Amino acid sequence: MQELENRLSEVRKRIERAAERMRRDPAGITLLAVTKVFPAEVIQAAYDLGLREFGENYVQEFEGKAPVVGSLSGARFHLIGHLQSNKSNRAAELFQVIQTVDSPKLARRLDAAGRPLDVMIEVKLSDEDAKSGAGPADLPNLISEIRGCPNLRLLGFMTMPPWSDDPEAARPYFRRLHELSEEHCLPQLSMGMSHDLETAIEEGSTCVRVGTALFGQRKKQ
Repeated sequence: MQELENRLSEVRKRIERAAERMRRDPAGITLLAVTKVFPAEVIQAAYDLGLREFGENYVQEFEGKAPVVGSLSGARFHLIGHLQSNKSNRAAELFQVIQTVDSPKLARRLDAAGRPLDVMIEVKLSDEDAKSGAGPADLPNLISEIRGCPNLRLLGFMTMPPWSDDPEAARPYFRRLHELSEEHCLPQLSMGMSHDLETAIEEGSTCVRVGTALFGQRKKQ
């Protein structure tokens, strides 16, 4: 618990320093604690230290944790991994935010679940086959589709740049997402992780997804 508290303090300082450099209010940047692979007890410990926004990658994995942490007052759970449309109903039951909407079909499936959901569009800005997301040219149609879904509230965009140890390598992708957010008047941006959160904040991120810097290296499954 003490180690997690120390790590949380350091991450918050990093966010504050980056925001101050850009003359931004740190309060406008959400710290999303990424708890994939970690057990429900870790979520509870982070909650006890004041964290309220949690990110998970897999519907099936979070199903096992939800009975323990799903009723924590004020906690919100974000799905940040790729979502197959056949799992949309269950995802709508488990999560309050889906950050990885990438097609009109998925949007309609989530809407049909009948639960109010905050959603973000995952935007693919690299040529990597492994990456999911809608291309920039697909955004006008997808935005229109989501806005036609009464149960979905569109917040903004998220992206996952190609992995690099160099935080600067992600900057062009973060900058491009910011440009798209201004073009489409969607100010919320989920971008930046443990190693490059400062770069993301400098380019306008409003939500940084942090796992390793808070909880340490994940054990390989």
